[in-house]
Amino acid sequence: MLAESESIPRRKFENLAHSAPNIPSSAGMVTDLDVEYSTRNSSASAISPACSLDPTRMSGECSPMTMSPWNNTSSSPLSKSRWQPFEESNVPPNGLIGSLLREEGHIYSLAATGDLLYTGSDSKNIRVWKNLKEFSGFKSNSGLVKAIVISGDKLFTGHQDGKIRVWRVSSKDQSVHKRAGTLPTMMDIFKYSVKPSNYVKVRRQKTLWIKHSDAVSCLSLSEDKKLLYSASWDRTLKVWRIETSKCIESIHAHDDAVNSVVASVEGMVYTGAADGTVKVWKKEQSGKIIKHTLVQTLLKQESAVTALAASASGSIVYCGSSDGLVNFWEREKQLSHGGVLKGHKLAVLCLAAAGNLVFSGSADKTICVWRREGTIHTCLSVLSGHTGPVKCLAVEKDKDVNASKADEQRWIVYSGSLDKSVKVWGVSEQAPELTAMSHQRGGFDADSIPSDGSYSSSAGRGSSHKKRF
Repeated sequence: MLAESESIPRRKFENLAHSAPNIPSSAGMVTDLDVEYSTRNSSASAISPACSLDPTRMSGECSPMTMSPWNNTSSSPLSKSRWQPFEESNVPPNGLIGSLLREEGHIYSLAATGDLLYTGSDSKNIRVWKNLKEFSGFKSNSGLVKAIVISGDKLFTGHQDGKIRVWRVSSKDQSVHKRAGTLPTMMDIFKYSVKPSNYVKVRRQKTLWIKHSDAVSCLSLSEDKKLLYSASWDRTLKVWRIETSKCIESIHAHDDAVNSVVASVEGMVYTGAADGTVKVWKKEQSGKIIKHTLVQTLLKQESAVTALAASASGSIVYCGSSDGLVNFWEREKQLSHGGVLKGHKLAVLCLAAAGNLVFSGSADKTICVWRREGTIHTCLSVLSGHTGPVKCLAVEKDKDVNASKADEQRWIVYSGSLDKSVKVWGVSEQAPELTAMSHQRGGFDADSIPSDGSYSSSAGRGSSHKKRF
């Protein structure tokens, strides 16, 4: 979430992490969102036969948390968090500001608003950071925190147990967060449970249509912040009216786990799933009745769709998948396919768009920074420093006048990883392209780049490349 913010405090940076442009263009694949695997269209079956495309499978049996090689959360949640500052010395246009560490769980979700950063992990704790220092925290009993979105003084969190928790920020003390409810509410569960027609069959089990029967994988807010969209591994997309806390629609959206949902402009909603499809839904309203209609399927492929993002204007939609590729579509051309961004060796796990930039985080532990000019995308930087898969991203404007020139837009990028850390990056839209940066450092001769603007190298560490698509 993009928001106006106070200045991020700049400390003296030492051993500043420069962008690393030496990523080969070949793409590997991952099976779960956290581990390597061979090509398939679901998110876990290559690891265990029990995780195959089985209509009776529940997420707890094969969840990213239980199968992740980084799953070691024995550290005490009371352990002191650490902020790692760096010594300031010729800060590059794109580089690492610092790391937020708290040894209590893998980071699965992030949300930023103003000067606050919220982090969710498999420790069940939601931590709040202010100006890169731990500010407060609160705990949910609903398991792994897979998604966080913010609307005014309310915070919505999606969990492994299929519940959506609602939290309210105290008007008197910004550090105090109180649970304001659960979606669906207990009153609605009791009300709907009386009528047999309110039950639907999900994986050979009957459940209320207003409830998610598996992990809530993602959340998104409508443009006017009046509707909340939740998608789940139970293959459904649900629509909630925030004012009344009621589920007003449930859609069987996909044939496998839904991994991402993005609400965009003019009532457009995009969903991506492990069945390899990206679908477009259009909100239609008649009085108080709201319905969503499937208008287009953008993608059908073998590899699971793992992440979606849309530009602020809604003009371009991005899709990351388990084959390491990022596809995009242009809304002004009736959502025709615009191209493919190739920058990762393993699955793309998260995407974020801000200004003219697009960020892709991957299981290969890196973040690619792409600059868009029209439909041409140039890879500006590859941010490396995480020791585990990059699971989530959040971006906000950098308001530090000392770090930004009047004619230069800079962004603060937060990346959460299964290495249990959050890294904070400063990124400029005017940063030099990879070729210019590497050429200055004695890399390959820029004249050797093919005329189509693409370049790949297997020369090893020191090699670099520019990609235009």
